Amino acid sequence: MIHTPLTTLWGLRYPIIGAPMAGVAEAPLAVAISGAGGLGMLGVGSAATPDFIQSQSVAMQMSGHFGVGLMIWALKQRPELLEATLAANPMLVSLSFGDPTPYIPICHRAGVRVAVQVHDRREAQEARAAKADLLVAQGTEAGGHTGSVATLPLVQIVLEEARGTPVVAAGGIATPRAVAGVLTMGAAGAWIGTLFTVATEARQRPEGRIRLLQATENDTVLTHVYDQIQAIPWPEAFAGRALTNAFITEWQGREALMMKSSNASHTFRQRRGDYTIDYLYAGHAIGLVNQERSAADLVRWLGDEAETHLRRRTHSLLSGPTSFE
Repeated sequence: MIHTPLTTLWGLRYPIIGAPMAGVAEAPLAVAISGAGGLGMLGVGSAATPDFIQSQSVAMQMSGHFGVGLMIWALKQRPELLEATLAANPMLVSLSFGDPTPYIPICHRAGVRVAVQVHDRREAQEARAAKADLLVAQGTEAGGHTGSVATLPLVQIVLEEARGTPVVAAGGIATPRAVAGVLTMGAAGAWIGTLFTVATEARQRPEGRIRLLQATENDTVLTHVYDQIQAIPWPEAFAGRALTNAFITEWQGREALMMKSSNASHTFRQRRGDYTIDYLYAGHAIGLVNQERSAADLVRWLGDEAETHLRRRTHSLLSGPTSFE
């Protein structure tokens, strides 16, 4: 059995956390991940309501433990989202995309652990100083909104800055080999999103599932197009990694013109669910996602096979020559 702070102190069977993908990671997915021995997370978008959090938490509480992901820039205008989250009594609150300092003490007073997603050394230092319980080193390979530093160097940087705070790696992780790799680096676990976007319990239109399953690692792009067309005030530093399509191709780099175009706005509103126009956030690891599986199967596959890889590779690397599969 793999032993990290997530398994020895947090009580997880596997050091696997499902990323809180707003609109995709809702109660069915979170419950399935937690039930299989990982930690399932509810993704809360900037337009979500406290009632949404409350209704989702009823189902998640049956799993015994769950987490909720919140965006700091949204909390500044909507503190009621944090209030509703803490009332749901999650095991973990994830704070991303902004300064977590004002919010961590509030969560701790409620007896809730806090993960902070970080994208560079400064953010890691800030989160550690604010007494985050977990640092999530999210590389630019990740799907959805992210920073600009790749996962491999970022995990090393964050581990240097952690000073005893557990670190999980995020971005580009979709196989047991990758889970074993980040554990070997010193991470306490893996934070996984793209792989779960087509899990049977994920909230996803059938057409979206097909597009995701057909996509390759070369089919993603960082873009602000969808934030702007929807008038969502995302911080400029965090573009969204999405599958490229005709709409992005037409307007990427021409966002100012797009916002003046009534045709662009009309087209986007009228063709939601048409993924030549609409968005699907996914990371580079989408090239490794080629079949639908239940979230429970994915968690057990990642955890059990990662353990096998660790045992085999550790023994072979330290004991003598071997062939690599």
